[in-house]
Amino acid sequence: MSDATPDPWAEARDEFPLTGTRRSRFVAALRHAVLAPSSHNSQPWIFRLEGESLELLADRSRALPVVDPEDRELIISCGVVLRFLRVALNHFGQGARVTLFPDPATPDLLARVSLTGVVQPSRRAHKLFEAIALRRTNRFPFESDPVPEPLLGRARNIAEKDGGWLQTLTGEADRAALAELIAEGDRRQLSDRKFRRELASWVHSNRSTSRDGMPGYAHGLGDLAASVGPLVIRTFDIGDGRAARDRQLALGSPALAVLWTEQDTPRDWMRAGLSLGAALLSLEADGIAVSYLNQPIEVPELRDRVRTLLDREGAPQIVLRLGYGRDVRTTPRRRVEAVLRLDAAER
Repeated sequence: MSDATPDPWAEARDEFPLTGTRRSRFVAALRHAVLAPSSHNSQPWIFRLEGESLELLADRSRALPVVDPEDRELIISCGVVLRFLRVALNHFGQGARVTLFPDPATPDLLARVSLTGVVQPSRRAHKLFEAIALRRTNRFPFESDPVPEPLLGRARNIAEKDGGWLQTLTGEADRAALAELIAEGDRRQLSDRKFRRELASWVHSNRSTSRDGMPGYAHGLGDLAASVGPLVIRTFDIGDGRAARDRQLALGSPALAVLWTEQDTPRDWMRAGLSLGAALLSLEADGIAVSYLNQPIEVPELRDRVRTLLDREGAPQIVLRLGYGRDVRTTPRRRVEAVLRLDAAER
C-alpha cells in the first residue's frame, strides 16, 4: 500500500480493540500518536514490536545535523510522539508502563511500552485525546485577546508531571526581550548557507506528495510561491525579513512560553518532549493555538542569553508562542505502516 494514501489524519478514528491482539491495540493507538508534531515535520521515529512490548527508536536518518547537531530536538520530537501514544492508550482505557532508555547499550532505543490492565480515564483525559486530531502548528498572527491565566496554569501543571516546566511570559517587557533574541536567531541561522540548504530540503510545494516536511501553505504561501520557496531559501539570505516577521509574531502574541528541564541530557530531552506533548494537548483542549520560535535555543550563544534573560536554573529547550488564531490546515504525516517494524513472530 502506498505511503501517500490514505491520509493518516483520516485514519485516526476513535476505535480500539480492547480485547484484540497486542499488535492491533498498539496499531490503533499509533494511528493517533503519529499525528504528533516534530522539528521540520521530520517525524524522526521508528516503532518496533518486540515480544510483548512496543519500542520507540530514534530514526537518525531523519536527523537535522545543521540546526540540531546533537539530535536534541530529534529526541524531543520522539518524546512528543510517545506522550501522544500514552494519551491515546489512556483514552481507550488501556493501561501502559513506559520505561525510558531501557538498554544503555542501545542509545537509539528511547523507550519501551508495555500494556497493563484496564484503566478508567478521566473526563480531561478524553479531552486531551480529542485534541490530538485537532492540534495544528499555527504559524499565522494571533488575535490580541489575552490567554486566561487558569489555562496557562493548567498547561504548566501537566507539563511538570513529565519532568519539565513551562515558564509563561505575558508581560510586554519580557516578550519584547525574548522577541529580540528570536530575531537575532533568524539573522544568524539564515546567514549560514548550510542551514538554508537543510531547511530548503524540508520545505515542499503545495502539490507535493511527500508525507513529511513543511508544505508552503503552512507558511501562508500560494502554489507559485511555494513551488519556488526552496530555491529562494537556498539562494538568498532572507534573515532580515524573517527576523522582522518573527519579531512581530512574538510581540503580537499574547503569551510566549519557554519549556525548561533541570539538566541537558538525552533523558532530559525525552522528558522535555513528554512535557511538550502534554502541554500542547492541554492548550489545544482549551482552544489555545501554538507555534514554535526556537531560534534562540538552537543558536548556542543565544541559548545562554535566554538563561540570563529569564534568570532561571536549568536548560531551556523549546520556545512557544500562544494565543487565539484562525483555523489552519493539517500538514502531512507518514502512515503507521511506514514507521512500524514487526518482530519475527508478527511477520
